[in-house]
Amino acid sequence: MWTYHPELLATPVPRYTSYPTAAEFRDGIDSREIEGALGAVPADAAISLYLHIPFCREICRYCGCNTGAANKKHRLAGYVDALESEIDLVAGRLAGRGRLSRISFGGGSPNAIGPEDFLRLVERIKTGFRARSPILFVEIDPRSLDRDWAEMMRIAGVTRASLGVQTFAPHVQSAIGRIQPGGMIREAAERLRQAGVSSLNFDLMFGLPLQSSLDLEDTLRQAAVIRPDRIALFGYAHVPHLIARQRQIDSASLPTAPIRFEQARLGHDFLSAAGYQSVGFDHFSLPGDPLAISRRSGRLRRNFQGFTDDQSEYLIGLGASAISSFPDRILQNEKNAGRYRLRVSGGRFPVCRGVVRTSQDVSRARIIEDLLCHGEAAIPPVFLSPAKHRLRPFEDAALIAFSGKRLKLAPEALPYARAIAAAFDVYRQPDARRFSNAI
Repeated sequence: MWTYHPELLATPVPRYTSYPTAAEFRDGIDSREIEGALGAVPADAAISLYLHIPFCREICRYCGCNTGAANKKHRLAGYVDALESEIDLVAGRLAGRGRLSRISFGGGSPNAIGPEDFLRLVERIKTGFRARSPILFVEIDPRSLDRDWAEMMRIAGVTRASLGVQTFAPHVQSAIGRIQPGGMIREAAERLRQAGVSSLNFDLMFGLPLQSSLDLEDTLRQAAVIRPDRIALFGYAHVPHLIARQRQIDSASLPTAPIRFEQARLGHDFLSAAGYQSVGFDHFSLPGDPLAISRRSGRLRRNFQGFTDDQSEYLIGLGASAISSFPDRILQNEKNAGRYRLRVSGGRFPVCRGVVRTSQDVSRARIIEDLLCHGEAAIPPVFLSPAKHRLRPFEDAALIAFSGKRLKLAPEALPYARAIAAAFDVYRQPDARRFSNAI
């Protein structure tokens, strides 16, 4: 049973999809950083590519992604051309080094572009990187998944996909500006299965405007009937001071902090009873899915796409705002799609922000990742002493325990995992306006 300790969740914390987090990125990074990073990739290193499509057919009010309306064909065409140019730049700099193991398309909505453009990008990557059979993953908006798009996914060889479901409750869909009837979601899932997707994820959310615990339970029940292989259950992050579109959501319509906690607990208990295994603090997976297997084998990782079975230390981001992660640095592309196109069309890498990681950053990143992925971590004394006072309240609540040099989270500490991990974040100062709820 989870016990609600409001004082331990009072301070917003990052989601820790990287360390240092994006809040520590600095401006003024130029192409020399990415050129140096790509030039240092070992010949036999596994590489993962992430392509960001910053467009959606419809813009949802809750969304915090870097995306805009896909309402001008020439903008989409120009962006796809720029992506091809960046693919060529990266492949040319690698000069055959590295083995491309997986390709992920995210957004926005990758299916905001035409299906022919999607296949064109996949083929350009496979040719440029000499990739034979990489794992291919695509995020999908069910509102614009037609038969042509599903067929093109089958031709491309997509085996993993994620559907942006969020909620089945019509009144909550209306409140967040994302109308998609249950029948549409079921049809999209069936099309993806028929297209050859063997690992299907549903993105669901709690803490949404007007969403009651009964609404969430009904959403979970309908999702479990469709039986996706994975379910990511995220808490809605309401930061209207940072994301203008969220100002359309009435803050008074959001669930209170105690209700958010109850909804997180409800999701965990319901999905566990339905046969899903808990993976980290917000992912769930059927036992035979690669994500659950990686969790059981101790190989679970965390990167900008959340919890993952991807073992690569070299994640290269392509497209506007995409982030690349290397062992010694994290680099982000220009966020504005227009400026991104100008940089790439001029033959320049579009990197403009990032951080060079120190040896201490790398060590702290491992501690944070181990705590979030495996519920325990080895803590060198040099890091433990400064964190002790921040960990004391969690220890007093019996949420953590020390065994020699190892820090272990109790099973009931799951909703507090990010708050506990934040004790080892040397950059973090309490800032209620910067980050999302700790649950």
